Amino acid sequence: MKKLPNSDLDAIDRRILAALQDNARIANTELSDAVGLSPAPCLRRVRALEEKGVIRKHVTLLDPVAVGLPVSVFVNVSLEKQVEDALKRFEREILKRPEVMECYLMTGDADYLLRIVCADLAAYERFLLDHLTQVPGVASIRSSFALKQVKYSTALPMTG
Repeated sequence: MKKLPNSDLDAIDRRILAALQDNARIANTELSDAVGLSPAPCLRRVRALEEKGVIRKHVTLLDPVAVGLPVSVFVNVSLEKQVEDALKRFEREILKRPEVMECYLMTGDADYLLRIVCADLAAYERFLLDHLTQVPGVASIRSSFALKQVKYSTALPMTG
């Protein structure tokens, strides 16, 4: 799938993307009205954005508290050695874990930053002891528990 360079997005594409980020289930007729196009060209643009990889997929966002996952933990992980094999091994193991919502290879003090969701402190302890500490090459783990979510967004800014 070819990625569409940011500079190839015109104002209508940006309006389409902003509307779809707000409501992925919006009907094409409603979307076309919102962005000032007739339905057929609007649908062609949406499909082109999907084919070019700008729109990766459509999802349903859940309330973590409502589904019993109210605890968010940010975890800094340092590896013994930051060599390609160790990085790949760690990433393979992390990709298997459903409680890992995000994982970033970082610069700075830690090699990785993870965002974990879980039901409670005991569930996080089980994840930590049964999985994260068992990954070969992990040298240190520092956990920070989120007390309150001040802002959370999945929508990228579509200005410009």
